[in-house]
Amino acid sequence: MNEQLHPSDHSTSLPPYELIPITDWALPTAGEPALDWAYLAATHLIGLPAKLAIAAILEETGMLAGADRAWMFEYCDDLLRFRNTQEWVRGDATSHVNDLQQTPVTMVGWLHQWLIVGKAVMINDVARLPRPARALQAEMLRQNDKSVLCVPVFHAGTLRGCIGFDATRAMRRWTIQEVHQLARCARLIGIARYGRATTPSERDGAAATSSIGPDPLVHLHMPGRTRGVPLSAIVGLRSAKDYTQIWLKDEAAVLDLRPLSFWIGLLPKSNFLRIHRTAVVNIAHVTELDRHAGPTKQAWAVRLRRFDELWIVSRPYRQELRSRLGI
Repeated sequence: MNEQLHPSDHSTSLPPYELIPITDWALPTAGEPALDWAYLAATHLIGLPAKLAIAAILEETGMLAGADRAWMFEYCDDLLRFRNTQEWVRGDATSHVNDLQQTPVTMVGWLHQWLIVGKAVMINDVARLPRPARALQAEMLRQNDKSVLCVPVFHAGTLRGCIGFDATRAMRRWTIQEVHQLARCARLIGIARYGRATTPSERDGAAATSSIGPDPLVHLHMPGRTRGVPLSAIVGLRSAKDYTQIWLKDEAAVLDLRPLSFWIGLLPKSNFLRIHRTAVVNIAHVTELDRHAGPTKQAWAVRLRRFDELWIVSRPYRQELRSRLGI
Protein backbone atom coordinates (compact mmCIF):
# COMPACT_ATOMS: atom_id res chain seq x y z
CA MET A 1 0.00 0.00 0.00
CA ASN A 2 2.83 2.36 0.80
CA GLU A 3 5.19 1.44 -2.04
CA GLN A 4 5.54 3.90 -4.91
CA LEU A 5 4.34 2.42 -8.18
CA HIS A 6 6.17 3.28 -11.37
CA PRO A 7 4.03 3.74 -14.51
CA SER A 8 5.10 0.35 -15.81
CA ASP A 9 3.84 -1.27 -12.59
CA HIS A 10 0.38 0.27 -12.85
CA SER A 11 -2.32 -2.21 -13.84
CA THR A 12 -6.06 -2.55 -13.78
CA SER A 13 -5.69 -4.63 -10.60
CA LEU A 14 -5.51 -1.33 -8.76
CA PRO A 15 -8.85 0.26 -7.85
CA PRO A 16 -9.71 3.27 -10.02
CA TYR A 17 -9.73 5.49 -6.92
CA GLU A 18 -9.07 5.33 -3.18
CA LEU A 19 -10.47 7.32 -0.23
CA ILE A 20 -7.99 8.19 2.50
CA PRO A 21 -9.26 9.52 5.86
CA ILE A 22 -7.18 12.47 7.03
CA THR A 23 -6.99 14.31 10.34
CA ASP A 24 -5.81 17.77 11.29
CA TRP A 25 -3.39 16.25 13.78
CA ALA A 26 -1.84 13.70 11.43
CA LEU A 27 1.83 13.34 12.36
CA PRO A 28 4.71 11.88 10.38
CA THR A 29 4.80 8.09 10.48
CA ALA A 30 7.54 5.56 9.94
CA GLY A 31 8.63 5.40 6.34
CA GLU A 32 7.68 8.97 5.40
CA PRO A 33 10.15 11.04 3.36
CA ALA A 34 12.82 12.67 5.52
CA LEU A 35 11.98 16.07 4.05
CA ASP A 36 8.95 17.46 5.90
CA TRP A 37 6.63 19.20 3.45
CA ALA A 38 4.75 20.92 6.27
CA TYR A 39 7.98 22.50 7.50
CA LEU A 40 8.68 23.82 4.02
CA ALA A 41 5.11 25.12 3.77
CA ALA A 42 5.40 26.88 7.13
CA THR A 43 8.59 28.67 6.07
CA HIS A 44 6.80 30.10 3.04
CA LEU A 45 3.65 31.05 4.96
CA ILE A 46 5.64 32.85 7.67
CA GLY A 47 7.65 34.94 5.25
CA LEU A 48 5.23 35.66 2.40
CA PRO A 49 1.65 36.85 1.82
CA ALA A 50 -0.67 33.84 1.69
CA LYS A 51 -1.21 33.93 -2.08
CA LEU A 52 2.52 33.94 -2.88
CA ALA A 53 3.24 31.36 -0.20
CA ILE A 54 0.61 28.96 -1.57
CA ALA A 55 2.10 29.29 -5.06
CA ALA A 56 5.54 28.41 -3.66
CA ILE A 57 4.11 25.45 -1.70
CA LEU A 58 2.40 24.03 -4.79
CA GLU A 59 5.59 24.30 -6.83
CA GLU A 60 7.79 22.76 -4.17
CA THR A 61 5.47 19.89 -3.22
CA GLY A 62 4.58 19.26 -6.86
CA MET A 63 8.24 18.80 -7.72
CA LEU A 64 8.91 16.63 -4.65
CA ALA A 65 5.90 14.43 -5.48
CA GLY A 66 6.82 14.03 -9.14
CA ALA A 67 3.56 15.63 -10.26
CA ASP A 68 3.05 17.29 -13.63
CA ARG A 69 0.61 19.84 -12.27
CA ALA A 70 -0.19 21.12 -8.76
CA TRP A 71 -3.22 23.29 -8.10
CA MET A 72 -5.69 24.78 -5.66
CA PHE A 73 -9.38 25.53 -6.10
CA GLU A 74 -11.55 27.45 -3.64
CA TYR A 75 -15.26 27.36 -2.92
CA CYS A 76 -17.74 30.18 -2.78
CA ASP A 77 -19.16 30.71 0.70
CA ASP A 78 -22.30 28.73 -0.17
CA LEU A 79 -20.22 25.75 -1.45
CA LEU A 80 -22.21 25.74 -4.70
CA ARG A 81 -19.51 27.18 -6.96
CA PHE A 82 -15.73 27.02 -7.10
CA ARG A 83 -12.84 28.54 -9.00
CA ASN A 84 -9.24 27.65 -9.74
CA THR A 85 -7.01 30.11 -7.91
CA GLN A 86 -3.48 28.64 -8.04
CA GLU A 87 -1.50 26.37 -10.34
CA TRP A 88 2.02 25.15 -10.98
CA VAL A 89 2.93 23.12 -14.07
CA ARG A 90 6.02 21.11 -14.92
CA GLY A 91 7.77 21.45 -18.27
CA ASP A 92 5.36 21.31 -21.20
CA ALA A 93 2.28 20.31 -19.18
CA THR A 94 -0.67 22.50 -20.12
CA SER A 95 -2.04 25.15 -17.77
CA HIS A 96 -5.75 25.29 -16.91
CA VAL A 97 -5.88 27.74 -14.03
CA ASN A 98 -8.09 30.14 -16.01
CA ASP A 99 -10.53 27.49 -17.26
CA LEU A 100 -12.73 26.84 -14.24
CA GLN A 101 -14.02 30.09 -12.79
CA GLN A 102 -17.32 30.32 -10.88
CA THR A 103 -18.02 26.74 -11.94
CA PRO A 104 -21.03 24.89 -10.46
CA VAL A 105 -19.99 22.34 -7.85
CA THR A 106 -22.32 19.86 -9.56
CA MET A 107 -19.50 19.33 -12.08
CA VAL A 108 -17.28 17.93 -9.31
CA GLY A 109 -20.13 16.62 -7.17
CA TRP A 110 -18.77 13.07 -7.05
CA LEU A 111 -15.47 14.40 -5.69
CA HIS A 112 -17.11 16.97 -3.42
CA GLN A 113 -19.09 14.31 -1.52
CA TRP A 114 -15.81 12.86 -0.23
CA LEU A 115 -13.96 16.13 0.35
CA ILE A 116 -16.73 17.54 2.52
CA VAL A 117 -16.43 14.61 4.96
CA GLY A 118 -12.66 15.06 5.24
CA LYS A 119 -11.34 12.40 2.91
CA ALA A 120 -8.51 12.73 0.46
CA VAL A 121 -9.31 11.20 -2.93
CA MET A 122 -6.56 9.47 -4.91
CA ILE A 123 -7.70 8.73 -8.44
CA ASN A 124 -5.33 6.10 -9.76
CA ASP A 125 -6.96 5.82 -13.19
CA VAL A 126 -9.10 8.71 -14.43
CA ALA A 127 -10.36 6.61 -17.34
CA ARG A 128 -12.01 4.11 -14.96
CA LEU A 129 -13.92 6.49 -12.72
CA PRO A 130 -17.52 5.38 -11.95
CA ARG A 131 -20.54 6.64 -13.87
CA PRO A 132 -21.55 9.31 -11.28
CA ALA A 133 -18.17 10.96 -11.90
CA ARG A 134 -18.70 11.36 -15.66
CA ALA A 135 -18.74 15.19 -15.67
CA LEU A 136 -15.57 15.33 -13.59
CA GLN A 137 -13.96 12.61 -15.67
CA ALA A 138 -14.66 14.51 -18.90
CA GLU A 139 -12.93 17.62 -17.53
CA MET A 140 -9.94 15.63 -16.27
CA LEU A 141 -9.55 13.88 -19.61
CA ARG A 142 -9.75 17.26 -21.35
CA GLN A 143 -6.78 18.30 -19.21
CA ASN A 144 -4.98 15.07 -20.17
CA ASP A 145 -5.00 13.81 -16.58
CA LYS A 146 -4.12 10.16 -16.06
CA SER A 147 -4.07 10.16 -12.24
CA VAL A 148 -5.09 12.82 -9.71
CA LEU A 149 -4.68 13.37 -5.96
CA CYS A 150 -7.12 15.70 -4.16
CA VAL A 151 -6.84 16.81 -0.51
CA PRO A 152 -9.47 19.04 1.15
CA VAL A 153 -8.61 22.39 2.75
CA PHE A 154 -10.64 23.15 5.88
CA HIS A 155 -10.75 26.09 8.23
CA ALA A 156 -12.82 26.31 11.42
CA GLY A 157 -14.55 23.05 10.47
CA THR A 158 -15.72 24.33 7.08
CA LEU A 159 -14.55 23.04 3.71
CA ARG A 160 -12.95 25.98 1.93
CA GLY A 161 -11.04 24.46 -0.96
CA CYS A 162 -8.88 21.64 -2.25
CA ILE A 163 -5.24 21.22 -3.26
CA GLY A 164 -3.87 18.44 -5.37
CA PHE A 165 -1.60 16.92 -7.98
CA ASP A 166 -2.15 15.76 -11.57
CA ALA A 167 -0.12 13.18 -13.47
CA THR A 168 -0.44 13.80 -17.21
CA ARG A 169 2.42 11.80 -18.71
CA ALA A 170 1.55 8.41 -17.21
CA MET A 171 -0.68 6.90 -14.54
CA ARG A 172 0.77 6.85 -11.06
CA ARG A 173 -0.20 6.24 -7.46
CA TRP A 174 1.13 8.56 -4.77
CA THR A 175 2.16 6.96 -1.50
CA ILE A 176 0.00 7.22 1.60
CA GLN A 177 2.89 9.09 3.22
CA GLU A 178 2.76 11.69 0.44
CA VAL A 179 -0.99 12.04 0.98
CA HIS A 180 -0.39 12.70 4.68
CA GLN A 181 2.34 15.22 3.89
CA LEU A 182 0.04 17.11 1.53
CA ALA A 183 -2.78 16.98 4.09
CA ARG A 184 -0.56 18.75 6.64
CA CYS A 185 0.24 21.40 4.05
CA ALA A 186 -3.50 21.81 3.43
CA ARG A 187 -4.05 22.37 7.14
CA LEU A 188 -1.46 25.17 7.21
CA ILE A 189 -2.85 26.71 4.03
CA GLY A 190 -6.31 26.76 5.57
CA ILE A 191 -5.04 28.69 8.60
CA ALA A 192 -3.02 31.16 6.53
CA ARG A 193 -5.60 31.71 3.80
CA TYR A 194 -8.74 32.01 5.93
CA GLY A 195 -7.66 32.49 9.52
CA ARG A 196 -5.54 35.62 9.54
CA ALA A 197 -5.78 39.26 8.44
CA THR A 198 -5.25 39.51 4.71
CA THR A 199 -3.70 42.03 2.37
CA PRO A 200 -5.94 44.04 -0.01
CA SER A 201 -5.10 41.70 -2.92
CA GLU A 202 -5.99 38.64 -0.82
CA ARG A 203 -9.26 40.25 0.23
CA ASP A 204 -10.04 40.75 -3.47
CA GLY A 205 -9.39 37.06 -4.08
CA ALA A 206 -11.61 36.07 -1.18
CA ALA A 207 -14.40 38.30 -2.50
CA ALA A 208 -14.29 36.43 -5.78
CA THR A 209 -15.10 33.20 -3.96
CA SER A 210 -17.95 34.57 -1.90
CA SER A 211 -21.59 33.77 -2.63
CA ILE A 212 -22.72 35.12 -5.99
CA GLY A 213 -26.21 35.94 -4.80
CA PRO A 214 -28.87 35.33 -2.17
CA ASP A 215 -30.40 32.37 -4.01
CA PRO A 216 -27.77 30.57 -6.12
CA LEU A 217 -28.69 28.11 -8.84
CA VAL A 218 -27.94 24.41 -8.86
CA HIS A 219 -27.97 22.64 -12.19
CA LEU A 220 -30.12 19.57 -12.76
CA HIS A 221 -28.88 17.01 -15.25
CA MET A 222 -32.19 15.98 -16.79
CA PRO A 223 -32.80 13.70 -19.80
CA GLY A 224 -31.82 15.74 -22.85
CA ARG A 225 -31.13 19.02 -21.07
CA THR A 226 -29.49 20.78 -18.14
CA ARG A 227 -31.54 23.21 -16.08
CA GLY A 228 -30.59 25.66 -13.35
CA VAL A 229 -33.03 26.04 -10.43
CA PRO A 230 -32.75 28.11 -7.25
CA LEU A 231 -31.63 26.11 -4.26
CA SER A 232 -34.71 27.27 -2.34
CA ALA A 233 -36.99 25.80 -5.03
CA ILE A 234 -35.95 22.23 -4.18
CA VAL A 235 -38.51 20.80 -1.78
CA GLY A 236 -37.26 17.23 -1.49
CA LEU A 237 -35.25 14.49 -3.17
CA ARG A 238 -35.78 10.75 -3.40
CA SER A 239 -33.61 7.97 -4.69
CA ALA A 240 -34.69 6.35 -7.94
CA LYS A 241 -32.00 3.63 -8.06
CA ASP A 242 -29.13 5.20 -10.02
CA TYR A 243 -31.07 8.46 -10.46
CA THR A 244 -32.82 11.00 -8.22
CA GLN A 245 -36.35 12.36 -8.28
CA ILE A 246 -36.36 16.03 -7.30
CA TRP A 247 -39.54 17.76 -6.13
CA LEU A 248 -39.72 21.46 -6.98
CA LYS A 249 -41.98 23.90 -5.20
CA ASP A 250 -43.84 25.16 -8.28
CA GLU A 251 -44.10 22.00 -10.36
CA ALA A 252 -44.08 18.21 -10.40
CA ALA A 253 -41.04 16.09 -9.65
CA VAL A 254 -38.25 15.96 -12.24
CA LEU A 255 -35.65 13.25 -12.81
CA ASP A 256 -31.96 14.00 -12.34
CA LEU A 257 -29.57 11.50 -13.92
CA ARG A 258 -27.31 11.22 -10.85
CA PRO A 259 -27.70 9.18 -7.66
CA LEU A 260 -28.98 10.56 -4.37
CA SER A 261 -25.48 10.18 -2.87
CA PHE A 262 -24.29 12.86 -5.30
CA TRP A 263 -26.88 15.31 -3.95
CA ILE A 264 -26.29 14.42 -0.30
CA GLY A 265 -22.66 15.45 -0.71
CA LEU A 266 -23.59 18.66 -2.53
CA LEU A 267 -26.57 20.22 -0.77
CA PRO A 268 -25.80 22.47 2.24
CA LYS A 269 -26.71 20.78 5.51
CA SER A 270 -27.97 24.10 6.87
CA ASN A 271 -30.94 23.78 4.49
CA PHE A 272 -31.33 20.08 3.75
CA LEU A 273 -31.81 17.10 6.04
CA ARG A 274 -31.75 13.39 5.33
CA ILE A 275 -34.86 11.75 6.78
CA HIS A 276 -34.52 8.29 5.28
CA ARG A 277 -31.92 6.18 3.51
CA THR A 278 -33.66 7.16 0.27
CA ALA A 279 -34.91 10.69 0.99
CA VAL A 280 -33.70 14.24 1.73
CA VAL A 281 -35.93 17.24 2.42
CA ASN A 282 -35.49 20.99 2.44
CA ILE A 283 -36.23 21.79 6.06
CA ALA A 284 -37.75 25.14 5.08
CA HIS A 285 -40.53 23.30 3.21
CA VAL A 286 -41.60 20.97 6.04
CA THR A 287 -45.15 22.01 6.98
CA GLU A 288 -46.14 19.12 9.26
CA LEU A 289 -44.62 16.32 11.33
CA ASP A 290 -46.93 13.38 12.09
CA ARG A 291 -45.53 11.14 14.83
CA HIS A 292 -48.45 8.69 14.64
CA ALA A 293 -48.48 7.85 10.94
CA GLY A 294 -48.96 4.53 9.18
CA PRO A 295 -51.18 1.53 9.98
CA THR A 296 -49.59 1.04 13.43
CA LYS A 297 -49.71 4.76 14.28
CA GLN A 298 -46.07 4.51 15.34
CA ALA A 299 -44.32 5.72 12.20
CA TRP A 300 -43.06 9.28 11.72
CA ALA A 301 -43.76 11.20 8.53
CA VAL A 302 -43.47 14.77 7.27
CA ARG A 303 -45.59 16.71 4.85
CA LEU A 304 -43.90 19.11 2.46
CA ARG A 305 -45.24 22.38 1.11
CA ARG A 306 -47.54 21.95 -1.91
CA PHE A 307 -47.50 18.13 -1.72
CA ASP A 308 -50.10 15.99 0.05
CA GLU A 309 -47.98 12.84 0.07
CA LEU A 310 -46.33 11.98 3.39
CA TRP A 311 -42.59 11.31 3.49
CA ILE A 312 -41.57 8.63 6.00
CA VAL A 313 -38.89 9.52 8.57
CA SER A 314 -36.83 6.49 9.59
CA ARG A 315 -35.77 6.08 13.19
CA PRO A 316 -32.05 7.07 12.90
CA TYR A 317 -33.01 10.53 11.60
CA ARG A 318 -35.82 11.42 14.02
CA GLN A 319 -33.81 13.19 16.69
CA GLU A 320 -32.03 15.43 14.19
CA LEU A 321 -35.36 16.32 12.60
CA ARG A 322 -36.81 17.28 15.97
CA SER A 323 -33.79 19.41 16.71
CA ARG A 324 -33.99 21.17 13.35
CA LEU A 325 -37.69 21.85 13.84
CA GLY A 326 -37.08 23.11 17.37
CA ILE A 327 -39.40 20.62 19.08
